[in-house]
Amino acid sequence: MIFGKRLSEYLRFERVFLILIVVVGLARLFASLAGMPNATVRFLSITVIGLIGIFYYGIRVHTTGFGSYKQLLPLIAIQNVVTHTLIIAAIVLARLTHQVNIYSAPEYGGGAGARAHILGHVLIGMIGFSLVGWLVASIVMWVTKWVVGKGRVQHDTA
Repeated sequence: MIFGKRLSEYLRFERVFLILIVVVGLARLFASLAGMPNATVRFLSITVIGLIGIFYYGIRVHTTGFGSYKQLLPLIAIQNVVTHTLIIAAIVLARLTHQVNIYSAPEYGGGAGARAHILGHVLIGMIGFSLVGWLVASIVMWVTKWVVGKGRVQHDTA
């Protein structure tokens, strides 16, 4: 149990975004391996999907009754772990095959060396981005609660 919910509940809640991240991430990898220029492939962005997810969770966690601020953290963390695990796998693939792909290209952090690049995805991507994403989603939720609260009809009990 994580903050009163099973892992399966979190996965079910965010499944569309997780599927999109994997599909777009793999499409980006395969397009890169097929020889498409990185300048073109970069428009297949799992970062954009992740950002949309952060705003979506900030709104929907409250409006669906899924939870509150503490439920946002596992949602964001799971999303980031999936994203950066996929990226790390692509970096390892590049290292094993000696074939550069968009995830291992120097202009996308591959110039730092595979170990440093992977460590960056673990520390900054999985941990740092999860905390920053949670903060952003929390602000979105706070605004959502305020807006939804403004729409409530006040009943006079007198």
